Amino acid sequence: MPVLLFRVDERLIHGQVVVGWGSRLHPDMIVVVDDELAESKWEQELYGLGLPPEIEARFEDVATARRHVEEWKSGPRRVIVLTRDVRTMLALAEGGALRGEEVNIGGIHHSPGRRAVLPYVYLREDEERDLEALAAEGVEVSARDLPDARRVTLEELLPPERQRR
Repeated sequence: MPVLLFRVDERLIHGQVVVGWGSRLHPDMIVVVDDELAESKWEQELYGLGLPPEIEARFEDVATARRHVEEWKSGPRRVIVLTRDVRTMLALAEGGALRGEEVNIGGIHHSPGRRAVLPYVYLREDEERDLEALAAEGVEVSARDLPDARRVTLEELLPPERQRR
């Protein structure tokens, strides 16, 4: 079974992922790829509290996750892969590891230096460049907060001066 969803969402495991996407995709496992969280057992326990018992949570650093991507893509389990930021998803994708996959931008929220793109996506210039680099790795990048929402393409996420003509 392929990975059901690769998603960038600052909140990681939360209602939109568990209820919104989970009720549609029925995952067996959610993998959070985050170097710091992979080292923090108590934070992992907190995130796991939001999951129903039939969904396993796994927390891996980027290097470990890169070794498991092919297993997740071809294994029998239904998997959702989450990262907190675009840079981490790009690190996971480098070298073509996610070529042919779609990455969903699900929630990057307001902070200083970010511009509003969608009500749930705010981007800095470096994040825009990382999204372009992700696409250059053969990944289809789009944004959608929930499964029934309109799919927003990478071109729509970028300012006019960055859009390819």
